Amino acid sequence: MAGTTALRRRETPDLEAEEGPLRDSSEASGLGQDELELELELLRGIAAGNRAALERLYREYQHRLARFLRRSSRRPDVIEEVINETFWTVWQKAAHFRGESRVSTWIFGIAWRVLLRAWQRHRDNAAEIAVEDFPDHPTVDPSIDHELHDWLGKALATLPVEQRTALELAYGAGHSVEEIADIMECKVSAVKARMYHARTKLRRVLPRLAGTSTGSAEGSRSSSG
Repeated sequence: MAGTTALRRRETPDLEAEEGPLRDSSEASGLGQDELELELELLRGIAAGNRAALERLYREYQHRLARFLRRSSRRPDVIEEVINETFWTVWQKAAHFRGESRVSTWIFGIAWRVLLRAWQRHRDNAAEIAVEDFPDHPTVDPSIDHELHDWLGKALATLPVEQRTALELAYGAGHSVEEIADIMECKVSAVKARMYHARTKLRRVLPRLAGTSTGSAEGSRSSSG
């Protein structure tokens, strides 16, 4: 795997929903019972010192963690550093996992804490994001999707990082508000408050961005005509 050497060295938010994702968290993350059992089995293997199990779990989570981390940092070096340190911690702490949460909740919680430490080490622009850091979600009409992607990226970039992270964990990674509270080490009420304020701000910002973009596009067409 891409980070093995380092380890050896050491869809648009539903703005009307007020309580986080409405689907079961395992369904939202795309994991069935078999996949959840496989993750537990891999973690047991890691706890027993099986490096192949670690590499497989890394392959399962590397893209998901990178997508999550891109919401909080635009620096590829910071993202790679956080992922590698996360799995170094998984390797060290797997035996301490007691099954009180999903494996994904445990891993994302480690990643969040590692990210906070990374921000302390990289105080310049480690927590900055750009619109292009938000991956596309293809739809039937690519032109419409590109415009929506642009609006949403700009709107999300205006949110405080903890609000943006809560939304990403809910709608991007499929975690429940209880799981997000475990990941971010805060109360459920704090998660709900962050998501509420994030949605409130997005309701204000998105129409303004859409109007600006539409006006710019119309002005461009008029000048070209």
